[in-house]
Amino acid sequence: MLENRRILLIVAGGIAAVKVPDLIRRLRERGALVRCILTKGGAQFVTPLTLAALSGDKVYQDLFSLTDEAEMGHIRLSREADIVLVAPATADIMAKMVAGQADDLATTALLATDKPVMIAPSMNVMMWTHPATQANLQTLKVREVKVVGPSAGDLACGEVGNGRMAEVPTIIAALSRFFQKSAGQGPLTGFRALVTSGPTHEPIDPVRYIANRSSGKQGHAVAAALAELGANVTLISGPTHEPDPDGVKVTHVETARQMMKACAEAMPAEIVVCAAAVADWSVKGNVQKLKKGVKSPALNLSENPDILATLAKAGPLRPGLVVGFAAETENLIENAQLKRAKKNCDWVVANDVSPGSDTFGGDSKTVHLVTAESVESWPTLRKRAVAERLAERIAAYAERHF
Repeated sequence: MLENRRILLIVAGGIAAVKVPDLIRRLRERGALVRCILTKGGAQFVTPLTLAALSGDKVYQDLFSLTDEAEMGHIRLSREADIVLVAPATADIMAKMVAGQADDLATTALLATDKPVMIAPSMNVMMWTHPATQANLQTLKVREVKVVGPSAGDLACGEVGNGRMAEVPTIIAALSRFFQKSAGQGPLTGFRALVTSGPTHEPIDPVRYIANRSSGKQGHAVAAALAELGANVTLISGPTHEPDPDGVKVTHVETARQMMKACAEAMPAEIVVCAAAVADWSVKGNVQKLKKGVKSPALNLSENPDILATLAKAGPLRPGLVVGFAAETENLIENAQLKRAKKNCDWVVANDVSPGSDTFGGDSKTVHLVTAESVESWPTLRKRAVAERLAERIAAYAERHF
């Protein structure tokens, strides 16, 4: 979707500008046409010659260059693009965009453009979380500016937290998704995805059952987010009060064995996300209602099928990406890493469900994306935002590996 797309790349003054040469190179590999505006601050981190060599086009810097204005006025420069990308987008340039300032070529082009704008924020964690920056971010979103990132991790200043510019593959995936969506497609168009959600109910007798507190909110949100990116999604849902997501094929089940059977029937799929909180055990026997007596009845438990491990089992029909969820009350990261290895899945989304976490049934959560290479800690987000971020990661992975 990037073939022959014209991207006006504005490089602002942040340390993340050192990633821009690789971004340009990757965009050019995909057939995009890149033209750069380099701010005075951006030139402290990357040279005009580097950007010109990689983009194959002139780099624009000075608003008051009469030669440039004669050849390429700032109005024309901003409107000949299909999209304007600001990467890195510093707190300063975000504030200027909100205020409508136009004191250099970059801000003038942003104010004059009639094309979509996307920003990739990058700054210190305290600057990112400052109320002024967050207010500016919300204003830009209201104005339909697309935002990709930032991500959490080690920052150039030595601190740790949110504020890292999104990685190059993530930015490219966001651009691809924008153009695919504008063309009525999505980055996961043509891919089949299987999502499990909700709890399972394991009957003790015809009246009672074993269950857990899972609401299904997270799994349903993941299914909806994948569908919005164009995937052909099948959702296998245990009992939940959540409405069926639009554009998703839904199969309703009650028990773990029913869920396992439905998953097997839904295969093959390229993407599997096991977000359901599947009961580990079922109860044998008791076809009649148990009566209250002197002694408490002994429950004869049997182990349920391991849906995640079954779907992630190595073989020619294994999905290209298998994602599990880990709900833990202690040693969160360590247990999630052990689960990822034991189940043979590619990623695990780990979240704390200890008392007071409000994860089960709540609308927000704090998660950690555990892969074979790293642990990525996300800030506290609403479950819908967690689903969207996970879907973006899946889209970026699919573009690189499928």
